[in-house]
Amino acid sequence: MKFKEKYIQISMVITTLVMTILRFLLNEKGRLNPDSIRYMRTAHVFPTIDNTTTPLGYPLSIKFFTIFGFDEFWSSKVVGIAAFLFIVFFAWKKKFYFRETIILSALFSFLSIYSYTMSEALILPFVFLFLYTSMLIITGKLEKWKAVFYLSLALIALYNVRYSALFIIAGTGLYGLIFWKRKYSLSFIISAAIGCIFIVLYKFLFIDYFNADYVKTFLETGLHPTSQLLVELLQGLCTTFNPFIHIANPGGGKINYIIYGIGFVNILLIIYLFIKKKLSDPEFFYVFVSVIGIICSYFIQYFYSVNPIDYRLMAPFSLPIWIVYFRKLFQIFDLKVYVIGVLSLLSGAAFTWLSKGNYLENRKEITQFLKSEKLDKVPLQFFIIEEKDLEKIQVAELISTVNPQISLTFKPEDTLKRTTLTRYKVLQKISIDKNKYQ
Repeated sequence: MKFKEKYIQISMVITTLVMTILRFLLNEKGRLNPDSIRYMRTAHVFPTIDNTTTPLGYPLSIKFFTIFGFDEFWSSKVVGIAAFLFIVFFAWKKKFYFRETIILSALFSFLSIYSYTMSEALILPFVFLFLYTSMLIITGKLEKWKAVFYLSLALIALYNVRYSALFIIAGTGLYGLIFWKRKYSLSFIISAAIGCIFIVLYKFLFIDYFNADYVKTFLETGLHPTSQLLVELLQGLCTTFNPFIHIANPGGGKINYIIYGIGFVNILLIIYLFIKKKLSDPEFFYVFVSVIGIICSYFIQYFYSVNPIDYRLMAPFSLPIWIVYFRKLFQIFDLKVYVIGVLSLLSGAAFTWLSKGNYLENRKEITQFLKSEKLDKVPLQFFIIEEKDLEKIQVAELISTVNPQISLTFKPEDTLKRTTLTRYKVLQKISIDKNKYQ
């Protein structure tokens, strides 16, 4: 049985790796979004700090791999692949949810994250290290000052990748306060306090130094009505916990009932198993922190401008729930649980093929265009009316994979400059291969 399982695991890891690569190659813009432009530009201009919208952890990881000859785009993909391989290797080496990690990484949603030029790809291994450190503390294998040191280090590392790690810090401290009579509770409270002190220092010594108006700019009450946020929360959770497809049709239709329905049923099954199968103390902590993270992610939308809740934003909080869920399924169904991972890979392959574009061909076209216009090595601007116009911004995203020194402008007068591009200026000279499922 173990011999058979070993080959199942090896096959799934190799397939996941191949699928991760195909996921961004068979995409017309290489799996980027508007935030990806900023990440690659920040990495390119470092040590100059051009924005404080996000922490420096992810851009610096991209910068690190450029040392080995990759450009910023390919470096971001190396970061994602390295994150996946690290999680699997660490889980195997430490015998820490190894089976569960194999299936988790094979889920189409997580595979999509590894292939994305976004900071979620980097935060996942740090979430994994955080979970492992917490387990050692709860089981008494890590105590006193060592426990505080390593847990504080994990929390600070998380925050340096994504600001939403604040919710993990909050969940950690709250857990310690609620269960303060337990031997290890003081370690959680002190570590969370150290994490909060770091956040305060980070705000005054880094954010305010480079952008004194950051908080004033991003904090705004009454951004969205509760009726809208509750619907988006339900839809976001249903796609987050759908093991096969994590993207709903933005145009609506009956297919969405199936997508949301599978996710909703899976959420009910997760709740049932967590009640039916008693959670160990570490597992309870994982679920507790995840739920706090999801709740905080919902309420932050009332006064902080963020994208609607989806599988990507929820990844740091859904990961702990997924691995505990798979552990419970393995206790019941044993090897049959691998079928979930296999089916998710198959659905991902079908989706990737049906919505395929040709990134390499598009990159070639953009490269030739920029070189012919002598714009391949100079700072650029790209004019759009509003950032929500995703179809027009796709051209900017594609340009950023060749010349990351690009920023968005919303001023029409900037279009008079030679170094300011528009969608029309680019597409009148080249054609881009696009998928038909925009």
